[in-house]
Amino acid sequence: MAELSTIARPYAEGLMEALQERKASAEEMTRVLDAVAQLAQVARDPQVNQLAGDPGLTEDQLYGVLDGMLDADQPAEVKNLLRVVIQNGRIDALPEIARQFRILKNRSEGVADAFIETAFPLTDDELKELLEALAKKFPGVKLHPVVSVEKELIGGVRVHVGDKLLDASIRARLSQMKTALTA
Repeated sequence: MAELSTIARPYAEGLMEALQERKASAEEMTRVLDAVAQLAQVARDPQVNQLAGDPGLTEDQLYGVLDGMLDADQPAEVKNLLRVVIQNGRIDALPEIARQFRILKNRSEGVADAFIETAFPLTDDELKELLEALAKKFPGVKLHPVVSVEKELIGGVRVHVGDKLLDASIRARLSQMKTALTA
């Protein structure tokens, strides 16, 4: 996985630089992010990987097939990215390119994704209260919540923001107690 991350980084950074050079608006960057996410979804299809490995298919033919699977009015930067990725045989890196581009876009806007895992669904008020508490832990960063329900947490919440993990789940507490009792 680290290797794929290393491969994807220059593509994501190049895409961000191209957008910054032309002074793309926040709306345009969001549109590019959506398009790259769509490309990543296409790249996850096993049939696409099989097609990409077909030696009888030219780069232009593969580009035509993949471009045809996307929405009609893709930004020029996304079309260029697709061409370069095909030329370098790196279609499998598209999901990681999309992930890294999202991180770069968020960073440029002072935003971070807060991946929130809970044992039970949160109400709007609970989510608002949690985001207020997280804002104190991450000052100066606007958090964009991405909530998922993970029953194995038993209770509580686990939050990932960038490379930071805040684990206030019952499962984590039980694990800590087990370690303390067996030590």
